[in-house]
Amino acid sequence: MQAEEWKNYFESAHIVLEENKTYLCELDRALGDGDHGITMSIGWKAVQEALHSKLADETDCGKIAMTVGRSFLSAVGSSVGPLYASGFMAGAKAVKNKTELSMEDMRQFWIEFINGVQDRSQAEPGDKTMMDVLYPVQAALQSEEGTVEEKFQQASEAAKNGMEATKEMSSKKGRSSRLGERSIGHQDPGATSMQLLFSTFVTEALNLKTVKEEY
Repeated sequence: MQAEEWKNYFESAHIVLEENKTYLCELDRALGDGDHGITMSIGWKAVQEALHSKLADETDCGKIAMTVGRSFLSAVGSSVGPLYASGFMAGAKAVKNKTELSMEDMRQFWIEFINGVQDRSQAEPGDKTMMDVLYPVQAALQSEEGTVEEKFQQASEAAKNGMEATKEMSSKKGRSSRLGERSIGHQDPGATSMQLLFSTFVTEALNLKTVKEEY
């Protein structure tokens, strides 16, 4: 994945999350303020603006990820802003000074991204947060079996399963924790937006690799 293709992924993430804005708000109405889709929209629009301005000529994948995190944080004041920023900034260190990313580079990026979010969130498995998507993703990416491509495919499936599993969890973090047992039966919006973000990446990365192999 070249730097330009790395930027294209963030463009795709913006498009996917914008398309799901209403859906994310509907999920959040059952658990919180009903504005998660709007929050994501604001954050990713800021990222898109950075991609077309200060990052237009940038070829360092680490700097791109770092700026994505900072742009999101500056636009989003809610708790999700620091979580995403922590992830992207931690991941940026894994791809620092690289103008092209291998599948292994991208695996390391996501492992560090997850570590960054965890350090900030301190959420445990079963707390009904985005970490219920990210913990299974990390386990799949760190598996000793399969190729890197297979690890990403398994991680994408794990992300979907983790997202759906939040329906049966009682919320223990954030505003929705006030609902206690009443939060059971509702899918977590933060887990959903994270699943969308990661699955978009896997689709882009694997499709790109397939196209390059064909040529």
